[in-house]
Amino acid sequence: MFTSVNSRAASAYKRVSADTGVTTADPHQLVGMLFDGLIQSLNAARGAMERGEIEAKGMAVGKAVRILEEGLKGGLNMAQGGDLAKNLSGLYSYAVQRLTLANLRNDRALVTEVIGLIEPLADSWKQIRSTAAAAPATGQGA
Repeated sequence: MFTSVNSRAASAYKRVSADTGVTTADPHQLVGMLFDGLIQSLNAARGAMERGEIEAKGMAVGKAVRILEEGLKGGLNMAQGGDLAKNLSGLYSYAVQRLTLANLRNDRALVTEVIGLIEPLADSWKQIRSTAAAAPATGQGA
């Protein structure tokens, strides 16, 4: 089966766009991108479960677990992060356990539970940027 030229071009554009976004993003934006990718993967896993697409479900759950383990949890600074980093690490580990069980049992409710845990965190992360941008500058003037 062949894909159309338009489909291949769109796919290439998405890869270049994603690569450029990652290359030009600051650390705050990178974490935001991880949260976006995680939520997208969780929704894809839930949809695949609903459609009975086992392979797609496994791939989406696997991607979500990698984002949690290698991206979000791996990026925590445990030495400087104190209780917050420890609590986030525990939350990410719990989410991985629930997703593993969801994959094993084909349980959409467990994926929904993880989405319910991650979405408020992702929203809060995005608000940090907008709150910091809205705060008046407190620097020393000349």
